[in-house]
This record gives sequence, C-alpha cells and structure tokens, in this order.
Amino acid sequence: MKAPLSASSSLLRGKGRLSPYLFTLIAFILFVAILYGQDFMCVFDEHLQSYSYSDKLSSTTQRVKQHKVPFAVGKTEEGCDIFSGSWVRDELNRPLYEESECPYIQPQLTCQEHGRPDKDYQHWRWQPHHCDLPKFNASLVLETLRGKRMMFVGDSLNRGQYVSFVCLLHKLIPEDEKSMETFDSLTVFTAKEYNATIEFYWAPFLLESNSDNAVIHRISDRIVRKGSINKHGKNWKGVDIVVFNTYLWWMTGLKMKVLLGSFDDEVKDIVELSTEEAYRMAMKSMLRWVRLNMDPKKTRVFFTSMSPSHGKSIDWGDEEGGNCYNETSLIDDPNYWGSDCRKSIMEVIGEVFSKSKVPITFLNITQLSSYRRDAHTSIYKKQWSPLTPEQLANPVSYADCVHWCLPGLQDTWNELLFAKLFYP
Repeated sequence: MKAPLSASSSLLRGKGRLSPYLFTLIAFILFVAILYGQDFMCVFDEHLQSYSYSDKLSSTTQRVKQHKVPFAVGKTEEGCDIFSGSWVRDELNRPLYEESECPYIQPQLTCQEHGRPDKDYQHWRWQPHHCDLPKFNASLVLETLRGKRMMFVGDSLNRGQYVSFVCLLHKLIPEDEKSMETFDSLTVFTAKEYNATIEFYWAPFLLESNSDNAVIHRISDRIVRKGSINKHGKNWKGVDIVVFNTYLWWMTGLKMKVLLGSFDDEVKDIVELSTEEAYRMAMKSMLRWVRLNMDPKKTRVFFTSMSPSHGKSIDWGDEEGGNCYNETSLIDDPNYWGSDCRKSIMEVIGEVFSKSKVPITFLNITQLSSYRRDAHTSIYKKQWSPLTPEQLANPVSYADCVHWCLPGLQDTWNELLFAKLFYP
C-alpha cells in the first residue's frame, strides 16, 4: 500500500514538473508585482523619505535651538529653575569682590565704608534646588562684549545691578584701559581694549515722566506720559544686550497719573488710571520698542522683576514699627512674600509677556531677594541731607530698606543674568 502524499509533495506532479496550482499562484504573484510594483515602491520610498525628512527636520530644529539664541554657549539642564532655591552660607567663595576694590560703587551703597559693623550679608550664595548656577566668568563676558554695547535701563535699583556688573568685571582690565563717565541720564563704563561699553540709562518709568532728571527727581506727584517710549528709547538704539527694570516708582498709591498730551502743553490733559493699567501700558510700550528696534537674531533683552523692600517688620512676624534696621539674619519662611511686592503687578507682567512674541528673558529675582532683609544699606550709607536729632535718635526712621549693599545681593542677580545670557 502506497504512503499518502505529503502536503508539499501533493503540489508536485512527477519529477521536475510544477503542480498547476503552484504555477497559477506564482503567475498571480508575478502579475500583481508587475501591475502594482511601482506603486508599492513609491509608497515605500515615500515612507523612507518622510522618515528621513522628519529625522533631518528634528536634527535641524535641534541645531537651530542650540544656535538661535545670541551669545549662548550652552544650555541650562532640563528641569532646572535657577530662581527656585535657597541661600547657603559660603565663607570661601563670597564675596565675589571687596567693597574697597571697586571704585565705581556709589557712596549710597558702600555699607562698610559707612560703618556697618558686620559682613555676614556678604557671605551668602544662592543655590537652586535641582542644579547649580554656572560660575560667573568675567573673561567670557568681556570677550563676548568685544565691539558691543550692553545697557541697563531703569531706576536706581537697576543702577545698583549695573554697578555690581562692572565690579565683577573691572579687575581684568588694566587701569589705563577703563573709564566711567556720566552724561546726564547716561553713565558709560568703557573697556577700551575690548572696544566695549557697559552703560546705565536713568528712566525710572521707561516712559517719559516728570521724574526723568537723573539727579533731581524726588517728586511725590508723579506723572508719566502715554506713548512716550521713544523719548528715552532713542538713546537705547544700537545696544546688543539690554536689561530693563521698572517698579518702585510706580508705587505711589492705587492710582497713577497719565499725561495724554505733552509736558509742554499749557493745559495738560491728565487722566488717572489704576497702577496696574498704567504699568500694563508701560510694558506694552517697552515690548513694542523692542520689537521695532532689537534684532532677535543678534541681540538679547532681559527684564528684571521687582526688587522687594523690607519696610515693615510685621510682615515677617516681628513687632510692628520695625524695618530692616539691625537685621542681620535671613527670613527662613520659603513662602514669605512682603506687602511691598504687589502680586497684581507680577500678574500684569505675566499676562503681557505671555501674549507677546517678542523674545525677552525674565529675571525673576523677587522671591529670592525677599528672604534678604539683612542685605539692605539701612543706615550705613551717604545721606542725601543732614540727619536731624530726632532721626539720629531713631535709626528706624531713616533706614534705607530699598537699596542693597555692594558687594552683596545684587551680585547674585548678575550671576542669574550671566546664567540666562550664556546658558538659556
């Protein structure tokens, strides 16, 4: 009895001959391949091209991201918020310079020269929670600024940051290769060997105001002029890096006077807006000026948030009637927010910036500075006018709890600026 044919042998009919079933199957495959082969290849090829293009696009995008930010030499690690952290004591690496070594510090900020007995405020370093700040590299800054202009624009707090920045750099420049000059609202530090300038321009509201005189500007009835950014902005044109700030001078109450015409008008058209609406007007004007005058492919723009003051000791749980006078320790409540810092203004900044396509880097120094009730100039500064016997008897009454000793807190602001400039 013959064995049954296997499945494979059943396809064969005799030695060397194909089964008609197998022949038909092969013929059908060849027919389909000839008829649709080109389409299959097109689809396959298109898929490959699409994958290749996406790959290239991703790679190109990464390259663009790496190089599109002017002056960047690296980037901050993912998930690192350099503005969120805590202060740590650092006796070895702080201060970054000595007060006596920097001749550019105004006498309103030289606390040691004016009798401050302690130096504890100089020995604190800001430590972000999940990363480290890059070390301030003065050589890198100067080489980057070669042939360029950098400008700080704003009020006396921005001037303090400006002076701190110069103090962090000037030791690398020979004495006969540097100078600082003031021309009305403009102060210019020149590094001659680098053909570079670092400048400060006094414009406490950014807009034109009745407080624009760089020396005589103590006016209680403050007025800003709507749509006047170019009054000052014409002096900012051509800068490569600009750092704006404005806040303190807006804090005159809940309302702000806004001039709709000109300061030269015999009859002035003045309206009152809420401080928030007036501030919003200034922010929009600033961003519009940046959009029209700064090339995002070649320049960088920064905005420094409000600098906190410490004028009410009740804010941090002490008895009422005190302020920063005699304070030598930090506020240790991580959620502390003083009554002098209007969150409504921070909200305005957030709203205006989020709706704008203008590339601007926000330096959020408010929270980290809020802990530093110890770092103000207090009574240890040159006084604008002679003190009365009553004031001398009560130092709290004339303590400056707005401005900061140098060296000190504002050096940290510049470390943060350095990080965002070179490692965005």
